[in-house]
Amino acid sequence: MKRWLPVIAAGLIGLGCLGLAGWRAAEGWTPSRARYPFQGMDVRGGEGPFEWRQLRAAGASFVYHVATEGTARDPGFEGDWDAIAEAGLGRGAVHVYSFCAPAATQAAAFLALVPRSADALPPALVIEFAPDCAARPDRATLLAELRALLDAIEAHSGHPALLRVSPEVERFYQLTAALPRPIWTSAQFFAPGLAPRPWRLWRASGFHRIEGAPAPVHWDVIAP
Repeated sequence: MKRWLPVIAAGLIGLGCLGLAGWRAAEGWTPSRARYPFQGMDVRGGEGPFEWRQLRAAGASFVYHVATEGTARDPGFEGDWDAIAEAGLGRGAVHVYSFCAPAATQAAAFLALVPRSADALPPALVIEFAPDCAARPDRATLLAELRALLDAIEAHSGHPALLRVSPEVERFYQLTAALPRPIWTSAQFFAPGLAPRPWRLWRASGFHRIEGAPAPVHWDVIAP
């Protein structure tokens, strides 16, 4: 048995190296630039600090930044919003919906924080269950709240909002068919398959590593 120990050890080391190489390749992967020329990231303020000009030089074209979550303001948004534009990157604001706060209050928080910017990308609304909120309104009530919130955000921005609904919420409420908005979808590494409507934004990786970001980021592409 002892004579096999070096062979086993060498094999384990080799497997470890292959695993590390595979992980690094996954961190560096992006969808085809020829097919998807406009690629960027979505972030929260606490994930920085970011070097926006360096990110642009490394291949990012745009940034979607969380502005508000429920009625709470993202602490990094105000400082980042102008800096993103100054670096020559497209910018879009994200609201993360809370099932535990009235739509009118959430809309007021978003409108008070996000400036009207002619050059801004369409806003985005993310709807997902949160561990700190157990509320589950009936579907009719939720749709009425979401429509009111979308009306306010879209009137402020001048664009239809992107809609990103988690699979769990979609199974529970079937929202995308009832809210005809452009879809922001998530599918790790593989282009999204069938969807209620063609997608406009695809989160293709949850751990892309790029110069200018202190840690891996969510990487997105715009539909060709």
